[in-house]
Amino acid sequence: MSGRRKSAANVGTSLGAGRRPSSMNFNIKNETLRTESRGTKPTSNPTSIKEVLTIAVLHFCKKTVFFDTRLKVALYLLALFFVSLIGDFVPFPKSYFSRSDNLFNVFFVKIGWFWTLIFSVPFLFFTSSTLTFGDRDRVLKHHLPRLAIATFFWYSWTSLFNIIENSYGRCNNKIYFTKRTCLNYGAYWKGFDISGHVFILIYSSLVLIEECKPIISWENIKEHLKIEEHSRRVQDPNPSSNVLKNLENKELTVLKTMYDKYTPLIRLLFVAMTLLQILWDIMLVCTMLYYHRMVEKVSAGIIAIVTWYFTYRFWYPSKQLWPEAVGTCNFKYQQKPASTLTNVNLARRASLLAAAKPTTSSPKVTTDIPKFMGNPIYKTAAQRNDLNVEMPTAGQGKYDFQPPPPKFL
Repeated sequence: MSGRRKSAANVGTSLGAGRRPSSMNFNIKNETLRTESRGTKPTSNPTSIKEVLTIAVLHFCKKTVFFDTRLKVALYLLALFFVSLIGDFVPFPKSYFSRSDNLFNVFFVKIGWFWTLIFSVPFLFFTSSTLTFGDRDRVLKHHLPRLAIATFFWYSWTSLFNIIENSYGRCNNKIYFTKRTCLNYGAYWKGFDISGHVFILIYSSLVLIEECKPIISWENIKEHLKIEEHSRRVQDPNPSSNVLKNLENKELTVLKTMYDKYTPLIRLLFVAMTLLQILWDIMLVCTMLYYHRMVEKVSAGIIAIVTWYFTYRFWYPSKQLWPEAVGTCNFKYQQKPASTLTNVNLARRASLLAAAKPTTSSPKVTTDIPKFMGNPIYKTAAQRNDLNVEMPTAGQGKYDFQPPPPKFL
């Protein structure tokens, strides 16, 4: 037995020694494992807990700020009319916010335009610098002037409100003819006092909403950059649908650098602007409840809304006029990045769709009818009512089983 095993081993050894090495033999350790990079989309990096929390906060802020603007304007006008009208006849209970020297009124509302600019100017600068590839002249000449124009309207309207009140008002003590003198001597000045608080609160809120719009789909820029860099690195021959495909390499590099540098600051400023916009709405409600008459508040609200609409919805979107609209740049980053599909995938998808189409034009059979050996047990309602549907009769091999007729007692 042992001799037989030895002979078999010797035969196997001799065959192994005399056999030529086949071309199919290979050593996997010596093979270079290569992955085909063309036609594939780069995967995203793992999302950290910090990034998830940041995205959640930004999502809440976007839902708050980008509430339907038309509906918000309508709510402003309706609230100014009805809440103020009720307040003119039914005094609301006094509270801390009814005092003119409350903290929010003194340090925020009275210098409200300062707070609006302190957050909106750097936000506009960082977003516009990123979208224009660091073109400072374009930012200074075509984007920052929007806030300069808004400041001009704010100053002009509030100054006009004071002129109207001083010119067409009167003191209850007729020996005083100016508002300042009347108030200094403890008298009461009665005039048409268009609410500067209502104007600045509504106008600031609408300006913040408009200037915050570049943050919409801001994260798409990162995906566009990743896809375009991958496409250029592997020299993909397939036509690219990326919005950054027409950028030069230098512009692409500057965009990536500024995006990585300014995005944390842009997010932080956006959160601050959201909180400020919420504060403006709260203080607007307080103004409706405790200050001015209804007609004075409605007039201020209408002026603020008309000024906002004229500038941000009519003036700036006109390409023939200066300055540029919010978020104007050389690429449309606010559209979703399109996934790259190879020709093979497209052909495979087309073949699957073609295979899924029915080959005949026969009417569809309802699949929820119980069947026995492939044949329906009973007729459908359409078949029972003879709605132009032919049914095979018993004995023709189609329906071997028919339910018995109902019996009546």
